[in-house]
Amino acid sequence: MKKKTFVKRIVAMVVLLALVVSINVGAHTFSGYADLYLGAGEAIITKVEGTDDWDSEYNTLDYKDSAELQDAANALVEEIQGEGIVLLKNNGALPLDKGSDVTLMGRDAADPVYGGSGSGAVKIDTVVDFHDGMINAEFNVNESVYQILDTFAETAPKTTIVMDKPNESSYNIGEMPVEGYTDAAIATFADYADAAIVMVGRGGGEGGDLAQDMNGWDENYVEGQHQLELNQDEKDAIALAKEHFETVVVIVNSNNTLELGELEDDADIDAVLWIGSPGQTGFNAVGDVLSGDINPSGKLPDIHPADFTKDPTFDNFGHFQYSNIDSSNASGDGFFVEYEEGIYIGYKYYETAAVEDFIDYDEAVVYPFGHGMSYTDFAWEVGEQTLGEIDGDITIDVTVTNTGDVAGKDVVQLYYSAPYTKGGIEKSSVVLGAFAKTALLAPGETDTITLTLAVEDMASYDHKTARAYVLESGNYELRIQTDSHNMKDGIAPINYEVDTTVVYRDDNHRPSDNSAVTNQFDDVTVEMDMVMSRADFAGTFPTAPDAASKTASDAVIGAFATYDVKANQDESIAMPATEMDNGLALIDLRGLPYNDPTWQTLLDQLNMKQVEEMLLNGAYNTTALKSVAKPAAVDFDGPSGLNSFMTSLSCTAYPSEPIIAATFNTDLAYAMGEMVGNEGLDNDINGWYAPALNIHRSPFAGRNFEYYSEDALLSGIMGAAATEGAASKGMYAFLKHFALNDQEINRVNNGVATWADEQTMRENYFKPFEYAVKNATQTVKYISDDQGAVSEVEMKATTAVMSSFNRLGGVWAGGSAPLLQNVLRDEWGFEGMVITDFNLYPYMVPDQGIANGSDLMLTFAPMKTLEDTKSATAVSNMREATHNILYTVVNSNAMNGIAPGSIITYTEAPWEGWLNMFNIGFGVLWIAGATMIVLQISKSKKTADEENIED
Repeated sequence: MKKKTFVKRIVAMVVLLALVVSINVGAHTFSGYADLYLGAGEAIITKVEGTDDWDSEYNTLDYKDSAELQDAANALVEEIQGEGIVLLKNNGALPLDKGSDVTLMGRDAADPVYGGSGSGAVKIDTVVDFHDGMINAEFNVNESVYQILDTFAETAPKTTIVMDKPNESSYNIGEMPVEGYTDAAIATFADYADAAIVMVGRGGGEGGDLAQDMNGWDENYVEGQHQLELNQDEKDAIALAKEHFETVVVIVNSNNTLELGELEDDADIDAVLWIGSPGQTGFNAVGDVLSGDINPSGKLPDIHPADFTKDPTFDNFGHFQYSNIDSSNASGDGFFVEYEEGIYIGYKYYETAAVEDFIDYDEAVVYPFGHGMSYTDFAWEVGEQTLGEIDGDITIDVTVTNTGDVAGKDVVQLYYSAPYTKGGIEKSSVVLGAFAKTALLAPGETDTITLTLAVEDMASYDHKTARAYVLESGNYELRIQTDSHNMKDGIAPINYEVDTTVVYRDDNHRPSDNSAVTNQFDDVTVEMDMVMSRADFAGTFPTAPDAASKTASDAVIGAFATYDVKANQDESIAMPATEMDNGLALIDLRGLPYNDPTWQTLLDQLNMKQVEEMLLNGAYNTTALKSVAKPAAVDFDGPSGLNSFMTSLSCTAYPSEPIIAATFNTDLAYAMGEMVGNEGLDNDINGWYAPALNIHRSPFAGRNFEYYSEDALLSGIMGAAATEGAASKGMYAFLKHFALNDQEINRVNNGVATWADEQTMRENYFKPFEYAVKNATQTVKYISDDQGAVSEVEMKATTAVMSSFNRLGGVWAGGSAPLLQNVLRDEWGFEGMVITDFNLYPYMVPDQGIANGSDLMLTFAPMKTLEDTKSATAVSNMREATHNILYTVVNSNAMNGIAPGSIITYTEAPWEGWLNMFNIGFGVLWIAGATMIVLQISKSKKTADEENIED
């Protein structure tokens, strides 16, 4: 064999061996990815002798098979959508007669918005579209016009939010120019002339907000035009409909509120419906509302102003950057947003500004918060009232009678007006305190509902003087209203008198609190140069940051500094015990209190290498811990139903959270969570990255589809109900994104610094999370003795929270002890685990997170590592994080089939089997190749020896 050929073969063999070694190392290093994409090993649970007949199915599926479950889920989608649709305007044109000949207009009629992008994505190959929903509702649809719209939509650009890549996103409205309605198409109008139904829509997405200026995105752009007003093409389509049809209905297919004043004021527009995004089968309900099979009962979860540019949030939403923060003095560039409007967002601003004569309400507002019409009428009568003590509840009974001609549901809303002193604690003129929805009432039928308001909930947070919640003395006016602005005719306000001011602090904390509440965010509040005040709306109205305000103070620069792991070690902490042989398994602690001493005995058994692997591989799962017999658990997105970025599995797409909120029906929110829990049981999914409880601070926020409302109480009540529903099936729900994650711009650019005063934080942005943590409950079954007896224990249903990308002030939310420890755990009494948002970015330091309250990193090793795993501080932090994770998992459906004493083993993951087969095949080939080389060498040597002998 020639020397050159020999060398080439040797080099090839070495390279191939190195490649295979690299593949093996990489596969095991990124095993988390492999498990998610290609499938993990299955758990094999072996019960010990004598426990075979013990009932360890703690949570069971409500349906006989997947097909029955899917049918039930689709029906629930339609029920939620049917109750969430809001009839904004109606001059009597709706409902339309079944069998009506209708013409659908507007690009969105053929290309609707079903959900949001990112975590709220909907697989459109399984949906009922608007066209089919109309056909199913027995309407005759103008197919000629529909085909023109459908063909146009196939190629015409429309808004596309590319996650965290604003330069690749597009903001085209995408409406078909009116010229697209050909003469032949217009000629068909006469045959389908019962009504024109024009659909306008806006889509939103994770990782990007909607455009506050459409310059460059609209051929007919006019100065100051933004994305949430009708553009010229949409106005032209509506004008064409008015020209040719006696009846014109406009449907708003958007989760972001639109400026609709010209539709409300136009007498030729007969009806307007808001439908949000209907999910998988919700367009069937849209058709049924139009036909009258469903009587709309939805109420707006957001106020509809006339001019968004005059909203106090408009100038402080978007892209703002510090000029003096970068990698030379911090962890990277510094971006920020300031909540200068304070507590006055949504209806809290417009109602209060009108009371103070700062605005003309009728000019400033098109539709109030809570507005929604019906096809019938209702009369209300206030009944029994209980005006409880300071530490109790106020209850008011209201009897609702259907006085119309068709069956329907109604929503009763209770608002309170707290006593306000000019220059004192900031207070909205009205605040939603309670609500309730009636049963379906036939004409003449009545239903008595009870509104309940805890007196403590009327307290305001005073971060300046008392540094606590304060219930000021004076008269609290309780108002039974149809929406945030209008009282029900004939019902007078009810007065609740507080004789002496109550300051809730120290031992006199609010009854619902776990401990006294006091300021935790002075460092954030102090950086707010100005916050709008009711005492002087004109003088304090928010303005955009100027050049000077873009210079960060030394304190802010310091907060942006890279986290110093060594500087945060506590030398006084003793090294915890590890790898003890205490004979406990995780199942033994199911149903036990979080602080039961047995937990410490179990935690002494931890193998810290296994713990490290679990904490750093928390994306969509928690890995098994052999040292305590913890099984692996699987977690999925998203707010509109279970889906996965990483796998093909996608379950039912439910209507968007704003539509769920618009139902004002907590039973439906619970049913949605329960159905998601059933889908989890059917697909071996244990955790759910939802519900999302951030606030609609701005109508331009790209993720408003994922959040319920502008109102904190409505958001919290709906989120708590969904959490309880999921927990009833053993699924833990991650309330997200905690907290102040209310815009997408710059969310991952080193973490946008969010600045707000503490009253604003607590009363608007923390409150939905607080409500769900304190009020959601579940019943957990567990085996309680050595005979297999099954017992039940009541416990909190909220056992999981997701922290957020942004910073509170300058500190990453996922590494903020004031937020995750002092507020969440100490004040509210949360017990369970906190996961980070997707931990891909350098400022999200795992050591910082685990030291300050984030327990699990939503990432894969080795994308992130822990700098310190050996010190007593690190081991203690990791141990506490594991305690939180284990508490959540042990009380979930992840323990189904596991009885005390059970042995858990795992089959080989499919990818491991494939890798082993590949290794064996390669090994055989490599050995064969090596053998051939050896034989060649031997043959060459023998030939050379023979030649030498001959010589």
